[in-house]
Amino acid sequence: MKKSAPCALGLDYGTNTVRALIVRAEDGAEIGQGIAAYSHGENGVVLDSREPEFARQHPADYLDALRTAVRGALVEARERQAGFLPEHILGIGVDTTGSTPLPVDSLGRALAEGARFSRDANAYAWLWKDHTSTAEAGSITAAAAQEHPEYLAKCGGVYSSEWFWAKIWHCANVAPEVAAAADSWIELADWIPAILTGTETLPIRGICAAGHKGLYHESWGGFPEAGFLSRLHPELGRLRRTLGSSRCVTSDQPAGRLSAEWAGRLGLREGIPVASGALDAHLGAVGSGIAPGTLIKILGTSTCDIMVHPFSNGALPDIPGLCGIVPGSVLSGHFGLEAGQSAVGDLFNWFVSRCAPAGATHESLSSEAARLSSGESGLLALDWNNGNRTVLVDQRLTGLLVGQTLATRPADIYRALIEATAFGARVILERLHAYGVTVDRIVNCGGIAEKSPLVMQLYADVTGRPMHISRSTQTCALGSAITGAVVSGIYPSVVAAQKAMTGVQPTVYRPNASDVATYNQLFQLYKTLHDAFGLGRPASDIGRVMKDLLALRDEARTRRC
Repeated sequence: MKKSAPCALGLDYGTNTVRALIVRAEDGAEIGQGIAAYSHGENGVVLDSREPEFARQHPADYLDALRTAVRGALVEARERQAGFLPEHILGIGVDTTGSTPLPVDSLGRALAEGARFSRDANAYAWLWKDHTSTAEAGSITAAAAQEHPEYLAKCGGVYSSEWFWAKIWHCANVAPEVAAAADSWIELADWIPAILTGTETLPIRGICAAGHKGLYHESWGGFPEAGFLSRLHPELGRLRRTLGSSRCVTSDQPAGRLSAEWAGRLGLREGIPVASGALDAHLGAVGSGIAPGTLIKILGTSTCDIMVHPFSNGALPDIPGLCGIVPGSVLSGHFGLEAGQSAVGDLFNWFVSRCAPAGATHESLSSEAARLSSGESGLLALDWNNGNRTVLVDQRLTGLLVGQTLATRPADIYRALIEATAFGARVILERLHAYGVTVDRIVNCGGIAEKSPLVMQLYADVTGRPMHISRSTQTCALGSAITGAVVSGIYPSVVAAQKAMTGVQPTVYRPNASDVATYNQLFQLYKTLHDAFGLGRPASDIGRVMKDLLALRDEARTRRC
């Protein structure tokens, strides 16, 4: 490494940990990494046994883990690269989960940091997978359909309980003292850059979270109008007034410069630029080399599917069921499209930790499941154990497993759950195709894509598409580092930085023709269940599903013999 080689720092706030990644800007080499877990709750998530949809995080964890992660990354960079100095880091980028809003006081400090609310989980950050606001989300959808259908048109037709306004309304209903004490609410993706730059009282808000989760769109002047929100609940109208009329910005724009306080805490140089924040999946797509025609699948606890469409190619139609089509949410000059599934890694972990026999692991179950032929398990599942994000947008849907017999084994179920997530991914692909969005290439990233050849092969077979893997194993943090490199002036644009800093691995998972044929049949059965339970459509052929599964099972066993 050249002694003065410029670097950027990417901060990736995940569901359970913070990751800090130091990246060499000239070629994307990842030279230092630090990871720190959140200390409160179960794996960093504060739960409530009385409410299965409850998921919060203590804001202090975000700041404590930040210092630990960055310091750890600096130590590793010094060990791995001769001549590295913290002064070589010229810019910082930030991504977080979302929608993860938290209430703040008039100084921009988290309410939970004060003694009054330090033990009140309603004053914590409301994690993306908190679904306690299902009723409020339904009411927002109904009211917007009557008064402002344009709001819904830009977020897929349904407002989700995972998103900003629904969570804050629920807080006002169940904890009015917290809502009243909050001077404002802010997405985690905006709060972290504000903390780092000392701009908490006047934070820069990013278009990514605002557009996909907060009903922000420039065509109606930004966030929803205060009168509409006040009719839902007075606290929402009051909050809207605290947001003002400031224009939200893209993640290639600075939120400010690193303050002296946080430069000292982190061991970095004061005054380096910090990019405005964005959601983890969107910057994960940047770190995976997203471009027009490329679908990026970020496979983690949940899954996000991201695409972009250049403004120069004209406007896109409003697509029902997507989590928004937002100008500039991924790349400047492009519409950002977001879809996804609420449980993927979480679904596999649930089965291993709650249902599989003692001693079973992902590795052991994957090994057994890989020896099965397509259709051989005789099982079919719906992947809705944490609701459906796309295309049904219904968090009150639940999982289903059809075809069990006394001969069913754990590995059969494990494979069926993987197949179910692959079928859900195919539903999203078909929705995009139905509205004229062409997917030429699929690139996967995240721990599952890296660690599970079985998942990747089944995704290829179910979708009939080759599956590429991002070169980086830390694409969200890399995407953040890319925005840091841009705001520091190392590169003139995100696209220019991507050309130097991203790539794909040589391994490609290609569909097997015989398995594709079987999965085409299974997918039709999946669609029967999907439409019957998800849309409430009468399905005269639903009674055939069990027997058709048995027929496919017997056919697979005959092929094996």
